[in-house]
Amino acid sequence: MRNHRNERRASSRSWDAVAGWYAGWVGKDGSRHHRLLAIPALLDLVQLRAGESLLDIGCGPGVLAPAVAAAGARYTGVDLSPKLIAIARRHHAGSGRFVVADATRLAEVPGLETGGFDAAAFLLSLQDIDPLDAAIASAALMLRPSGRLAILMTHPCFRVPRQSGWGWDEKRALRFRRVDRYLTPLAVPMQDYGGGRSGTTRSYHRPLSAYAAALHASGLVIDAMQEIAGGGMNGAHLSKAERLAEAEIPLFLALRAIKRSGAPVVTGWRR
Repeated sequence: MRNHRNERRASSRSWDAVAGWYAGWVGKDGSRHHRLLAIPALLDLVQLRAGESLLDIGCGPGVLAPAVAAAGARYTGVDLSPKLIAIARRHHAGSGRFVVADATRLAEVPGLETGGFDAAAFLLSLQDIDPLDAAIASAALMLRPSGRLAILMTHPCFRVPRQSGWGWDEKRALRFRRVDRYLTPLAVPMQDYGGGRSGTTRSYHRPLSAYAAALHASGLVIDAMQEIAGGGMNGAHLSKAERLAEAEIPLFLALRAIKRSGAPVVTGWRR
């Protein structure tokens, strides 16, 4: 029998190996994509009110914390990488608290109250967490009834690691998005990051139906969705065809789901 808990801890060590690189690349306040697209979209979905509490799952270096604190809400960030949590505490300790925790076992973490949060978020983290069902169920346990879960991720229909990319139709002078695989779930080893760093992180691709099914199985009902294009993020040097493609083909997908109590079981979702 395979020890999945030990596999998740091994994954944490791989993120530890690149924690300094990742935090440096993202920056203290997040990358341009974080600041201009991802964080505003997530906050728009989660609709935090002053005095509420939010759990940031897979928080990394904690770039969401200042925005949550600025909204007057209480912030808790969790991540399985101790080095990323240490960086988050160094940069953002004044905006909330940070805890080393397995996203798939949050109910076992001392100091995290089951049913104690008004909102939870996966900000560009859920596609790095496996298994999906356990991560969603764990998040649902942390939410109060009618609590909101916001998920922002690279769009799984168009951004499949190593299985999608840009193409160019010479005859039509058209830039297009090529997708080689979509329905099959994939665990994709990502590149090493150079500089003598060891360990390789993984990105987990799943089709949209897998996310819908996992949310439904945990008593969460999708009530809002945004598809967010990255147009204009790569500079004015882009051609007309490139600008059109970036404006029309989404970079991010954002979902909001509400925790329901005593909801009837529906069997319509298929994976």
